[in-house]
Parts: sequence; C-alpha cells; structure tokens
Amino acid sequence: MGDLSALKDVLFPNAVGMVLDRMSEVGGVDVAEAHSVVPELACPDCATVSPRVHSRYGRRLDEYPVGGRRVVVKLEVRRFFCDAADCGRRTFVEQVKGLTTRYARAGPGVKTLWRAVPLVARGRPGMRLCRSLAVPTGRARLLGQLHAPDVPARSPRVLGVDDFAFRRSRTYGTILLDVETSTPIDLLADRTSETLAAWLTAHPGAEIICRDRDSGYSRAIKEAAPQATEVADRWHMLQNLSAAVEKTCHQHRSCLYKYALDDVDAPTPAHAPPKTLLPSTPPLDNIPATPLMQRVTERHAEIHRLREATWTISAIARRLGLDRKTVRRYLTTDRTCWSPRPATVAPANSTPTGPTCNNDSPMAAPTPPSSTARSTNTATAATTRPSASTSAPCAAAPPRPSLPVPSRPHARSPHGS
Repeated sequence: MGDLSALKDVLFPNAVGMVLDRMSEVGGVDVAEAHSVVPELACPDCATVSPRVHSRYGRRLDEYPVGGRRVVVKLEVRRFFCDAADCGRRTFVEQVKGLTTRYARAGPGVKTLWRAVPLVARGRPGMRLCRSLAVPTGRARLLGQLHAPDVPARSPRVLGVDDFAFRRSRTYGTILLDVETSTPIDLLADRTSETLAAWLTAHPGAEIICRDRDSGYSRAIKEAAPQATEVADRWHMLQNLSAAVEKTCHQHRSCLYKYALDDVDAPTPAHAPPKTLLPSTPPLDNIPATPLMQRVTERHAEIHRLREATWTISAIARRLGLDRKTVRRYLTTDRTCWSPRPATVAPANSTPTGPTCNNDSPMAAPTPPSSTARSTNTATAATTRPSASTSAPCAAAPPRPSLPVPSRPHARSPHGS
C-alpha cells in the first residue's frame, strides 16, 4: 500500500482525494485503477453539501505517458444526491481535483499536449505524431482542443490590417493584429469594407492603422475610424518602390547608357584609376536580368513555341490570357530588338538636345520589323506613343519608317456566297 501511495504521488501529483488501488500492464498499456475517498461534496448549482451517495460508475482517462508507455486511468467515481428542495438538480457527479473535468476523457497533462500538437502539425500529421508519443487520439479531438482567444473590447493603438487566403484564389479573409506586440487579435470571414467597418465600430480606440493598398480597407477606415492615421506597411512600400524604379530604368535604359558614355569620355584626374571603356553598343547579355525582362523572355519563347506548333494567334491569346495584338507584337518582334540602341553623341559644335529614349521592348509596342504571322492589321504597324510621365525628361524618339503591311487573304463566306 505504501508503494502504491508513493507511485500515486509520482504519476498523479496534482490529484486530490484519490487513492491508487492497483497498477497493471495490459497489451503494452499501463493501467492504473483508482477511486475517490472524499466523504462529501457540494452541489455545483446550489452549493449544498451532500454526503449521500446515489451510485458509482467507472471512467476511463488517458494520462501523460511514462517511460514511453501509454498510461490509462480506470477511475471509480460516485454520484451524490442533492438534498436542497429548491434546487433543480437531483444528483451530481464528483470530480477529482487536478485529474478530471466534466465530459473529459483525458487528464490535464494530456490535454495540454494535445493542445500544443495541432498548433504545429495540424490535424492528420498531429494524429500520427500523438501516436508516436504514446498518447493516441483522432484529428477531430486534436482540432477540438483549439479555442479562439477572447477579442479585446477596444482596438490596440497601432492596428494592422491585411488579407489572407483561406483557399488561394477562391476565399479570402482579413487578419487584425497589434503591430506593437505582433499579436493577432481577430480574424474576419472576408475582406470587404463593410465587415471591417463593422469591426472598427464595435472596437474603437485605433490611433494608427497600418494596411496594404486595398481601397476597400481605406473606405472602411474613413467610415468607421476617421480620426485614425492610415499608413502603408513597409513591405508594400518597398514593393511599389522597386517596381516603379525597375519600370523607369527599363524604359530609360538608353538614356542611362548615354550618361555612362559621357562619364567615360570625361577627363580623368591624375590620382584616379584608369577608366574602363564601354562598348559602343551594349550587348544583349548586359541587360540586367530583372524579373520584368525574365517574364518577357519566357513569354516570348512560349509564344514562338506555340506558333511553331501551328497554333493560331487567337488560340495562343486564349491559352496565355493575352490580347491578340500583344501576341502578334511578340511574334513580329525579334528578341535582339529589345536591347537599347547605341546612343548617338552629338558633334561638339551642335546644340545638345538631350538623350533619346528608345522603348523597344514589347511592353512599349514597337513597330514590327517584319511580319511572320498569318494575319495582321494596320493598327499594329503604328508605334504606341509613350506616356507623358515616362517621356517628359527625354526628347521624343525620331520617327521610324513604316513597313508595308501584307494584305489579309479573303476569307470564304460561311454561307458560300
């Protein structure tokens, strides 16, 4: 008896009022048989103390494993009468403090473990992990251990708003977090402005709201929290800045190369190292491998591959989600035309007019040098005029001679006329 009492203090140190009767091993599982010895209990509804026992029955609980072996507790519990006349509860079941709770089939140690596993491994992988840890359970019980934390009544001072995907390209939601502590606060079922406005109205107190560039979030903030200061998060600011710099440098690459040539021609101080002369025409391989140029190169190769496989322009456009004019522009433009033209240095006695921009990439709609497609029209033969925002610092490029456009063969009428 003394050995079982010491073993009980080791296996179940937090259990109060429980006596360990026997330990046995059944099929590789350690089974602990125990019972409660509390003489009387109070009713959970009216708090009336009752010593009268109604009946007894057994409970089976999973407990924390010992030595890598699964532990199961077979506990005999009692049902007590409630003698209060004005209480609606006639009987109640005793709970062993530190071991059992209502409707629970596991001890507090195992429930803590089950609550931690799905946070890391989710449902099915967590179920396999629990089997290896000698605390087997199902994925539904694992996921049932997760409970959403309570949402504070007031919004934090610095509130972060961003969207996330429940299912990518299908269903999106909104996540709200405290930026100062990096703590998630709440999740919204969608990313509409009405849902966010309702949440901000119910949780006032935000002084600064950090969001992405979604206009729906901006409308919700102006409606529900007009006093808050809206700021863009750092990731979106750097992304937009890098995209704008990349686009500008790509459109004005010939201007930048012209300035590089001028820097080479400038006199070199005596103490400076010798300069490396640039070639008169930058080779195509020297163009920076930006994400924009990579996308254009891959699209150019894919379009020409499909064209060689006898795909029509309309079929290629449907396959890649492009306009037919864009597909035709890729087909009629050689990749070597995407490199910048050599900058022309004006004579010394001439008046400088500034560098000339050359937007020869397919994005800038160049004039096709030749026609290899089956059909074309006069609209694709004209060069698209550059926008004022990209061409203001530089002079307009000289007009390029228009090429003859092959005529389209007459299509046969579907009615045979």
